[in-house]
Amino acid sequence: MKLIILDRDGVINHDSDAYIKSPEEWRPLEGSLEAIARLTKAGYRVAVATNQSGVARGLFDLATLAAIHAKMHQAAAAAGGRIESVFFCPHAADDQCGCRKPKPGMLEEILRRYGAEARKVTMVGDSQRDLEAAAAVGCRPVLVLTGKGRDTMRKGGLPPETLVRVDLAAVAAELAP
Repeated sequence: MKLIILDRDGVINHDSDAYIKSPEEWRPLEGSLEAIARLTKAGYRVAVATNQSGVARGLFDLATLAAIHAKMHQAAAAAGGRIESVFFCPHAADDQCGCRKPKPGMLEEILRRYGAEARKVTMVGDSQRDLEAAAAVGCRPVLVLTGKGRDTMRKGGLPPETLVRVDLAAVAAELAP
């Protein structure tokens, strides 16, 4: 089985420092939906792992988050792709939960649910916390330069063996030529 884990904001869709708080605010990045379709057609199972502290902050509720994710699923399907699952952490950073990236809990759960070997799984993110979570469980970390990716690269300190690609489309082209 081939599994890829994607961060959401900044990898699949435009990010916002004010949070994505409604389906109307969710806008796919250019080429991201086609990249998911390419991965799907190549036999990859696509899972999303996303921190969503806006829930804990009261900026949106779980029903709104579900509506945002429904829009994302529909958009991927319309492009010919499939997002099999979305895992999210609704906690705030100071909640000290084990599922909020950079802690590995969410990725550990994904690997467990899919019965996947971490070393065979690619995790694509645009932030240091995405890469640290991937490295903590033994996944292959890939930084994309969309979203916060350019700032993340500029700051340095990437986990060893982190690959850097321009966007999700470049990752898909490499994994599913």
